[in-house]
Amino acid sequence: MAAKATLKGLKIVYLALHLIVMVFPLYWIVITAFKPKGDIFKLPISYWPSHFSLSNFDRIFTVSKFHVYIMNSLIVSIVSAVAVIVISILCAYVMARFTFRGHKQIMLAFFLTQMLPGFVSLAPLYLMMSNMGLTNTRLSLILLYTTGSIAFSTIMLRGFFQRIPASLEEAAMIDGCSRISSLFRIIIPVMLPGIASTFIFAFVQNWNELFQAVMFIDTNSLKTLPVGMNSFVLKFDIDWGSMSAGTVISVIPTIVMFAFAQRYIVEGLTQGAEKG
Repeated sequence: MAAKATLKGLKIVYLALHLIVMVFPLYWIVITAFKPKGDIFKLPISYWPSHFSLSNFDRIFTVSKFHVYIMNSLIVSIVSAVAVIVISILCAYVMARFTFRGHKQIMLAFFLTQMLPGFVSLAPLYLMMSNMGLTNTRLSLILLYTTGSIAFSTIMLRGFFQRIPASLEEAAMIDGCSRISSLFRIIIPVMLPGIASTFIFAFVQNWNELFQAVMFIDTNSLKTLPVGMNSFVLKFDIDWGSMSAGTVISVIPTIVMFAFAQRYIVEGLTQGAEKG
């Protein structure tokens, strides 16, 4: 009994230390955001602001177009995530319900695309968008983010489709529904947890994306949030106060989204893990 109690105590201590290590950087960003600029590197180091200040938040909205960056990120991330869901649902349905020549090779290609680093394709993508006259537009980012997320989203949704018995849609088709009608009226409502988790994955990935946004957007009024925050990195200095304030604001949409969709995410990931 004593050995079990000791082991349990060690596990608790380990988990507590692990939690501190994981949470401390986030805590430090938050308190830095509320420190006056002169107190950020003031010695001795203060682990709690001597007095809270909103000067960093005021500066990012007055000096930079931070509200414009947020709006651009919302537009690009939401539109691309919705497009990813629509396309991936159709792709995943076909891959889960039908067997045809090249079926396994297509799935293998989807998996292989996830092993390639994103920056490898930046040069050819830039040439392609430049030839089509789409550089420095929101549409270019929407297209890039959509195509970049389809493969993984299809893999995720395919697992959900495979978990749902085909007899459901067969019964619907016997009652007069077409295959497309049975998909949208019968199957998709059952798959809402999986669709929610996939949508959030696509949204968060696009919301945080930096490299492609830096490559394809030059105009200040079209910059997304990561690109706008990158401007706080100056040539010989980093505006840590503005960077921290921007980081605090940038995580709010994802926190709100996870808070409202937590039940669907947990249920969706659990369902998707049962059969792949």
